[in-house]
Amino acid sequence: MAFLKHNGRTICYRLLGDSAKPMLLMAHPLGMTQGIWDDMLPTLLGKFRVLTWDLPGHGGSGAWLEESSQITPEDLAQEALALAAVAGAESFHFIGTSVGGVIGQQLVSQHSDRLISTTLTNTGAVIGTPEAWNSRSASIMKFGLDSMAVDIVPRWFGPAACDQQPALVEGWRVIMGRGDKRSYALLCEMLGQCDFREKLQNHCAPLVLVGGTDDVATPPAALQALAQFSGAAAPVILARVGHVPSVECPEKLNQILFENLA
Repeated sequence: MAFLKHNGRTICYRLLGDSAKPMLLMAHPLGMTQGIWDDMLPTLLGKFRVLTWDLPGHGGSGAWLEESSQITPEDLAQEALALAAVAGAESFHFIGTSVGGVIGQQLVSQHSDRLISTTLTNTGAVIGTPEAWNSRSASIMKFGLDSMAVDIVPRWFGPAACDQQPALVEGWRVIMGRGDKRSYALLCEMLGQCDFREKLQNHCAPLVLVGGTDDVATPPAALQALAQFSGAAAPVILARVGHVPSVECPEKLNQILFENLA
């Protein structure tokens, strides 16, 4: 584990593997941490140097600064680029899930020259509605992350994963509850404003899309629409998988990466 000071905040990250291998940056979903990639790492490190990090107010990263009233996709993309610079990577592969996929879309639309490839899972050019995200932001600020996690975390995983790992939901409730509520709320407001439907046209970075049949947050239709807007190939939709394939089926997600990034 390491830490980077960037624009007055501390970012917690891990840089793992052989510096001679291609770089892979991995961005996690809202409410979770870079730990979602742990089960994939032993296999990935055979082919990639890997950099993972925690989003603002998540895991070991500092909360968003009080003097700043919003978070933008470009803010998050700049954090990714700052981390790549620490690793000495002029170009890199990228994978992001959910809001991590929003970071990927921002990189594709504004910084495609830095990308070797981009894999987006369980995300969308538009996710939900501004009203729903603003309502969640207000509820988080009023009731706190620990209270709201009771309803939010069960939506992350499909029934198959919950059956196989009975403590899965409770474990992630604890992790979400330890985050910074204001940072989370600002990310909710950002998601309510995100619309990449036009920004992804004419991109030049290879783009791979992945979803899950049991994902209620960003269902297969969201990935199919993203493919249409971006000109990417039809998404890979994983059966009996919810919102976080790196946790639910890490071997399958690794296989997709290896097949498409060879």
